[in-house]
Order: sequence, then C-alpha cells, then structure tokens
Amino acid sequence: MDFDIRSCASAEEVRQASSAIGYYFGRSSAGEEQMKRFARVLPVERVYAAWEGNRAVGGLAALPLQLTVPGGSVQAAGITLAGVLPTHRRRGLLRAMMRALLDACRLAGEPVAYLWATEDTIYGRFGFGLASFSAEIDVPRDRSAFHGSFSASGNVRLVPLAAAERDIAPVYEKVAALTPGMFVRSAPWWQDRTLADPEWLRGGRGELQCAVLEQKGRARAYALYRINWGFERGLQAGSVGVVEAVGESPEATGAMWRYLLDIDWLARVRAGLLPVDHPLLLLAAEPRRLSFSLRDGVWVRLLDVKAALTARSYQERGSVVVAVIDEFCPWNVGHWRIGADGVNRTDEAPDLRCDVSALGAAYLGGFTWTQLVRALRVEEIVAGAAADADAIFRTTRAPWCPEIF
Repeated sequence: MDFDIRSCASAEEVRQASSAIGYYFGRSSAGEEQMKRFARVLPVERVYAAWEGNRAVGGLAALPLQLTVPGGSVQAAGITLAGVLPTHRRRGLLRAMMRALLDACRLAGEPVAYLWATEDTIYGRFGFGLASFSAEIDVPRDRSAFHGSFSASGNVRLVPLAAAERDIAPVYEKVAALTPGMFVRSAPWWQDRTLADPEWLRGGRGELQCAVLEQKGRARAYALYRINWGFERGLQAGSVGVVEAVGESPEATGAMWRYLLDIDWLARVRAGLLPVDHPLLLLAAEPRRLSFSLRDGVWVRLLDVKAALTARSYQERGSVVVAVIDEFCPWNVGHWRIGADGVNRTDEAPDLRCDVSALGAAYLGGFTWTQLVRALRVEEIVAGAAADADAIFRTTRAPWCPEIF
C-alpha cells in the first residue's frame, strides 16, 4: 500500500502522529492534557506523519526554536516525536518524513536543525552530526565537599512552580544567551514544559521543586529538582534528583549546588544533562566521587550551510576553505571559505574536506577540527589546516542543552 507523507491539519491528527513514538514509551496515545501542552509550543502544521489510509503509522515534528550559537543566535528546528510503528519499519518512512520536514524547515528560514537521538546510529544518514556530550553525576552527599573554603553568599528560598517563571526565566535567559546549544524559552514553554509536573512525568519520583538563590535582592541562580525519599534499616537511602540548575556567575552556581548537596535526610545527589565543562569537576574536593560520566548530547544538521555558518562568529585568525559533501541536501555541496570576514562559496582548492555531519559536529564548538581529523571524520588536505580551523572556530564554552525536547 502507498503511504502519504504530509503535515497534520488538526489536533486529532497530531495525536495520531505522536502515537508512533508513544508506542515505544508504553502509551497508546497522548492524553487530552498532554495534547493541550503540545499545542501551546508545537504548531499543528509543524507535525508530519506517514499516513496509511486514514491512520498515522509514523510521526516527526519540528519545534520552532531560537538557538544560541557562538557569538549569536539562529532560527532552528528542534526535531522531535520521531517514530515509526514496529509494524511498518524498514520501509523508508522515516527518510520520507525527514525529507518533507527538513525541506519545509529550510523554506521557513530555519538553516539549522538539531535533536536528541534515541539511537545514535539513525541520524548520521540524514546529515546530523554529534555536536556535544552531556554529563551525569551520582555523588554521595557525605563525599561532596568543595575544595578549600567556600562561603555561599545570598539566601535560598523555595518558590511554588506557579510563581517560579518570574524569578528564574531572567537567569536562564542570561545564561542561554552565552551558551551554544541553549535556546529561548517562551512563556508557554516554561509553563507547559519546564515547570509542568504532571503525575505521568514523575515516574514514581517526588514532586518537582524550585529553589531560587537571591543575592542583592535579585535571583542569581535556581534549581529544579525532585526529592526521592527513602530509608533502609533506618539509614538514609533517598536522593536529590536535579533536573536543572543554572547560575549567572561562578559564585551563584557554586552556592546553588552547595544548597543541593547539603539537603538533609538524603544519601545521594544525582543529575543528568550537565555540560561537559561543568564547574563541579573542579569545585569538588574529590572529583572521582562525582561518578562523572558522558553520553551523547545534541546532534546538529546544517540545512543551509551559508546561512547557518554566517549566524555564528569566528576568531580573527584568517579563513579556511572547506569542501562540503552532502548527499541528503545537495544544495550545500561545494567549497566554502569560512572566517570572520564572512562565509562564501569559492572555486579555490579546499584545505579540508568533510561530510556535512562533521560540519554539524564543529558548528557549536563541541568538537575541534583536529579531533574530527583524528577520528577520520574530516580529511586534512593542506597540512596545518585543521589547526587553523580550530583557531578560527574557537569558543570558550562547551555547548549545552539542559533539556531533552
């Protein structure tokens, strides 16, 4: 039977499209409240589905986001809801949906797409490159001391979720504006995603809590976390599950984490989705006690190489010519001169050659060109070109996206 790949036209069609990915989470379809939350951040026409007759057997969507890149920002498509029912796998449906969706995103003026991958072997074939790592910690509270002396300044107060946005959104905005990989959160995003705490999302864990650190009469840091209570034979066995902790300054960040690490009656503090350059690694007196581990973070796809590369900044270190290979979006194929003076096509011989996925890996500053050459992801045609590209693309912050979308 033929399949029709098209965008959704109603909330009911969105529900059907989302049921494909929902199947793998043990849910037949999204509930009414969940669909309302979706609708406030995800326009109906941004959701695509593979239709078999009047039934959706696969879904894929793109959230409209404003993504921070080194030295600037760019309109980006946050790819989500990717799924095909197991009864219809290996028929090219994901590829067909990706083709339709990415073409629509490009036409909508979004030169970049990025996503969190459920499986790390899927998205390279569509030109996405691993652009960051994400860290996790699991630290015993009794081994969580900071090195040297640390005096936390300011006061921490607990804030009801309904009133939290006013205090914490400005803190997030300041950090997001400087951190590649973060994106602008709208008021609906705060209320329907970040601060939402429905029972199904808790997964048997505690209620979402919000703590705000105030210094000089203004919020400077915040933490969203869950208390997962437990005792075994009278001994503390519970944990603090940190969902998100953000601070405007090193001092505020340290004070917020000191608060989290000092909450009584709990044995451990656990957190995921942390940046790889998180200050806790050097703040901790016993860094190995953090059990700091890595997993893949966001994957980036340049839909329009010129527009995407122009959106970010470069160091004043000359320029480099990169030959880009792109099977899925052939309009990007060519030689590109990249530097602080601009990004333009050129007929000049290339210094480096790579697939567009490698360009995505370097885009946010998560990986250097030298690393990509060593990993055989980039061909260095002119000796020393990778080092030159590293100097041009250099950033001071590791990319970080604090939530899975």
